[in-house]
Amino acid sequence: MNKFQKLVSFTAAAIFIATAPSAESYKVGSTATGVPFTFLDAKSGQIEGMMVDLIHAVGEEAGFEADVNAVDFSSLIPSLNSDRIDLISAAMLITPAREAVISFSDPVMPYGEGLIVHKDFTGTIGGGFSGLEGKVIGVQQGTVYLENLQKIDGIGEVRAYDSLADILSEVNRGRIDVGVGDKPIVSYQMSQGTYQNIKFVEGYESQFEGSIAIGVRKDDTELLERVNAALQVLKDNGTVGGIAVKWGLQ
Repeated sequence: MNKFQKLVSFTAAAIFIATAPSAESYKVGSTATGVPFTFLDAKSGQIEGMMVDLIHAVGEEAGFEADVNAVDFSSLIPSLNSDRIDLISAAMLITPAREAVISFSDPVMPYGEGLIVHKDFTGTIGGGFSGLEGKVIGVQQGTVYLENLQKIDGIGEVRAYDSLADILSEVNRGRIDVGVGDKPIVSYQMSQGTYQNIKFVEGYESQFEGSIAIGVRKDDTELLERVNAALQVLKDNGTVGGIAVKWGLQ
């Protein structure tokens, strides 16, 4: 091959690469404070966790790239419906109120809330939140727990916080009486040894058990079908279970 032929060949290859279609990509909203489901890794500066691994696996199976972005939990649904993101992959429970404004994939895994108190707490808290009269209760903004607690009369003052970490810190320091949060996330946080002065309320049974799932805009039925098809394959081949085990959730 002479120099002219090499130049033509190189130029043709360059044109092909430049004009080749890029991989399909969707923006995914995940929170930075939902460890081990989603959280900001300080070393890498990236959002990581069980639901991050899952959406990457779903994307690979469905043929798209998942571009994960940090979004505050309370802003996830507004961001989805204003087209700033295309998918939600976080520790978000399926609820009737949320199903009215977005669509959810098939359930990923079930879980509910846990109650945490200071280690010196000696009271009794039962089902239906009996025993919370006069207590200061911390709940994360935008959660189903906040929505439901605000409807219960006589349980004390309900304070909304931006993150579960804020709630754990407040209980740990004795500034509020009770914290309410996703039990798997709280359990993981407690296992890291950061909060030495908190404990779960023994014998408490979750009042708002449900399932987490991937969120999609109401009108994006094609994407929802692709996500569900991929999710079913990943459940059947053990990938979902393996990811859950990796993050200590099974």
